[in-house]
Amino acid sequence: MTATTPATRPPRATSSWSGPGQPRRPAQRVARVLGRLVALAVILLWSLFPLYWALNTSLTTLSAATSRPARYWPSPLVLGSYQQLFGISTSRSGVAYQFGRSLLNATIESGGAMVLSVVVAVFAAYAFARLRFHFKRAIFVSVLATLLLPAYATLIPLYRIMSNVHLVNTYIGVILVYTSGFLPLAIWVLFNYFNNVPPELEEAALVDGTSPVGALLRVIVPVALPGIAATAIIVFLLGWAQFLFPLVLTSDLSTQPVTVIVAALNGQRIVPLTLLMAAGTLAAAVPGVIALVLNRHIIQGVTAGAVK
Repeated sequence: MTATTPATRPPRATSSWSGPGQPRRPAQRVARVLGRLVALAVILLWSLFPLYWALNTSLTTLSAATSRPARYWPSPLVLGSYQQLFGISTSRSGVAYQFGRSLLNATIESGGAMVLSVVVAVFAAYAFARLRFHFKRAIFVSVLATLLLPAYATLIPLYRIMSNVHLVNTYIGVILVYTSGFLPLAIWVLFNYFNNVPPELEEAALVDGTSPVGALLRVIVPVALPGIAATAIIVFLLGWAQFLFPLVLTSDLSTQPVTVIVAALNGQRIVPLTLLMAAGTLAAAVPGVIALVLNRHIIQGVTAGAVK
């Protein structure tokens, strides 16, 4: 009986496709990274180019800004538009006064809404996170459900209410309207933060005879300062960016914020394009600088409650 040698099998063909469990080839990784970089570049170009074009137009002369072909770099470089806005140029106009007053109005209205929203949200979020009372869940869900409503759907009712109580074209009216819109978001952010603060801190204060309000102000608020600061910054930026509500609720320069004034300048043919772009650039620079400088505090405040 002769021994048979096993037949040699042909080598198995290797597939060029890498399955889920197999490591990706270098070419695939490079293509994926390049795709992400291209997508990021397109998003940045789409978002930042209008801001750059406004800055470019504001830093040149009117003839250069309207010349053809377009100039993608300010040539000649002049600061006359910004000097005129700040009232330090030889040409006197009412634009500098209008712009300065609108900046003051925007600061007062956004700052007032920030303070009022944060104060009310601190007590409301603490009550929802710690206290027990009837219909607590239903009230909390009802407050958060207002975030789902289109903001402009409440514009006419709010105007009627403010008109009936004679608060149209006043700081108080604008601040109250801003607060009604920003308060649910502020409550939601602080509720998540308070819900992750260890309850033993306030329990120790209550054992020592402190009231619930005293425990909130003396124990919880100092611990939750990052979340409160983040909420305040977010509310201020939201207030600064408002346009339609102050457009309807304010009718003259005494209370109109900078967003409304820049739009009004756009309708005046006597305002040069370069001056209009300078006003828009400064109006956008204020929240941009705040977001860049305080970005770390915003992220820490919003995310700190989730990791405690």
